Amino acid sequence: MQQVDGNAARLKTETDEPGWEVDPDDDWGLAVVATVGRQLKLRREAVGMRAADFGEAVGYGEDLVYKIEGGKRIPRPEYLDKADEVLGAAGLLSAMKEDVKKVRYPKKVRDLTQREAKAVELQLYDPLSIHGLLQTPEYARGLLLMRRPAYTADEVERFIAARVARKAVFERDPAPELSFVLEEWTLRRPLGGRTALRCQLEHLLAAGQLRNVELQVMPMDREEHAGVDGGIEVLKFADGSAVGRSPVVANGRPVFEPRQLRILELRYGIIRAQALTPRESTTFIEKLLGET
Repeated sequence: MQQVDGNAARLKTETDEPGWEVDPDDDWGLAVVATVGRQLKLRREAVGMRAADFGEAVGYGEDLVYKIEGGKRIPRPEYLDKADEVLGAAGLLSAMKEDVKKVRYPKKVRDLTQREAKAVELQLYDPLSIHGLLQTPEYARGLLLMRRPAYTADEVERFIAARVARKAVFERDPAPELSFVLEEWTLRRPLGGRTALRCQLEHLLAAGQLRNVELQVMPMDREEHAGVDGGIEVLKFADGSAVGRSPVVANGRPVFEPRQLRILELRYGIIRAQALTPRESTTFIEKLLGET
């Protein structure tokens, strides 16, 4: 045990270090994290504090301090606040939280979030799970913990935070039009436990009451189903442009070409026609909730 500010405290270890891993494919993010780390190091050296002493003061090991300063880890907001306090930076280090916030999520998630923030209409179908924009944190955790090979605890928390951040699309004014088609089986599988599933179903019912949201359920007993080729995302923007994505089109990369977009919209339109209506879907989800 080591002493921090006169009180016994365990130094945090590799499993609870104060930051997220840097996305190696995110050049801009890497540059931001490197700059933040450099500023932290310069400030620490300016006050004449060794890395080991600084680590003890903020409650983390020396090796973790070097990772942050070397741009190997993305510092959490609370780390920057503590560093600001310990180093007497008068808010300069805490102010970097805004820069860090932009790179804390994986690049592909950040790019998707930026597109969602500009879209005026979103058409979304996920055949494997409840769509990320509709997931509660508990459901998301249960889903992420199922992945094999397993995500690290750090990765799980980072992905959950990213999914929660994406929910800002529901708070926009004016609100975009959101259309979701959900597979029945995803509403039945109790990922994370029965309590988590109940909370998820309740959340879906609440989301379905929003004037700009339409939820439709695709029953498992449908003999015809246009969604067998995988998920679909089509985002439309105020200037008339659009972007789409599906595993069977361009290997899942975003597409902008009109012909490919028409194919995705055609498939989505057929899927909606084959699914229950929004009113029928609400009744269906209420029934499932009563059985859960």
